[in-house]
Amino acid sequence: MRAVARQRLIDSRLTPNTISLTGFALNVVAAALITQRLFVVAGLAFLAGSAMDALDGRYSRMSGKGTPFGAFLDSTLDRVEEGVVLAAVGVYFASVVDEVAVAGTIVCVLGSLMVSYTRARSEALGVECKVGFAQRPPRVVILTVGIVFAGVELGGVSLLAIAVYALALLTSVTALQRVLHVRTVLDELARVTRAETQG
Repeated sequence: MRAVARQRLIDSRLTPNTISLTGFALNVVAAALITQRLFVVAGLAFLAGSAMDALDGRYSRMSGKGTPFGAFLDSTLDRVEEGVVLAAVGVYFASVVDEVAVAGTIVCVLGSLMVSYTRARSEALGVECKVGFAQRPPRVVILTVGIVFAGVELGGVSLLAIAVYALALLTSVTALQRVLHVRTVLDELARVTRAETQG
């Protein structure tokens, strides 16, 4: 029964790009809801949109409908979606005059972008780079919890602010880990190449 349902889905007109664009739309909705302080619904929309981001690649491989442009679109939308949602979080913090949280959100955006950029650049150099904790799934979980429970405070600090601070730290550390990882791998490759040449 499950195999039949999967085959029907594959035979349908559904494409990975449709799933990617649906995920993007849900993240835009989440961002709009955050600015209206509808945090629980916003968190659920963000989680659903992020789930679509995870499904599009899997569906692409399963259905054989993937294209090089589709992979490019998926990767690009992933970055935009995270940026849009974090921008909305920054707007919220600005509206409540929490300057430290605004700064944390900016660091979080830069850190998230650098996590993705370092991996893309390393893979362009032929180096696999998936080190570090702050990959996409953990970032989604942490931010979702922060958004849904934004109205809860611990020691006078909202859980949304705590989530942002945690992400700012984790993404920065992960980006640094990836830089050091690539340096180590490239140095080792250079050493091996020199040894082979001298030998």
